[in-house]
Amino acid sequence: MAGTTSRSGSTTSGRRPPASPHDRRPLPLPLRLLAMALAFLAMVAFGAVLAGLTLQPSPASEALTHSNLTPGSSLELYWHHPDPRDALKQVGGNILLGVPFGFLLPVLAPGARGLLRVPALTAVVMLLVELVQGALVTGRAFDIDDVILNTTGALLGYLLLGRRLGRAVHARAPREPRTAPAPRRAPARKTPARRTPRGAAWAQRLRVSRRRGSASAASK
Repeated sequence: MAGTTSRSGSTTSGRRPPASPHDRRPLPLPLRLLAMALAFLAMVAFGAVLAGLTLQPSPASEALTHSNLTPGSSLELYWHHPDPRDALKQVGGNILLGVPFGFLLPVLAPGARGLLRVPALTAVVMLLVELVQGALVTGRAFDIDDVILNTTGALLGYLLLGRRLGRAVHARAPREPRTAPAPRRAPARKTPARRTPRGAAWAQRLRVSRRRGSASAASK
């Protein structure tokens, strides 16, 4: 006989409620290690490309470069740039440069997953890259807007694919359903004990004997 369903949706047949979509069975350990190894190789390849794009000297543009410590200053220049293609190339290129962080970080490090952690780690890495650019690389300058655009790209990458990849590789085991604690019973009130018929008869006899004893004592 099928179990009846209560208002809260739980069944009396002992079946467990369906697991939350966030609680999935984790992948077997070999598959997890393989996914993390592939993500590591992809991150190494991306790091090589990133170093070639950002840390390569450019002596020809040394006179044109300048540092930017004010957020939004370079973005305003791109907005008023006479060549929209060049501005789109600068903005889009910096955003795309941060997208791989959003894809790979959730797979490499389960603790790095999250809407705040992925952009924060990306901002730290790209901030270090910009500092090296401005201090050591000829023809390159520190630009805080590049860090902002890179971080935006990482956030987009995480929302588009990184979150799903992280959940697929590092899925959490289904949680056991919590059982509601049994309601506490109120302590029973003590009621005065009722006299049984035998007890009442015995009390009546005791009163009669006391009266007779007092009457005999008075007659003496």
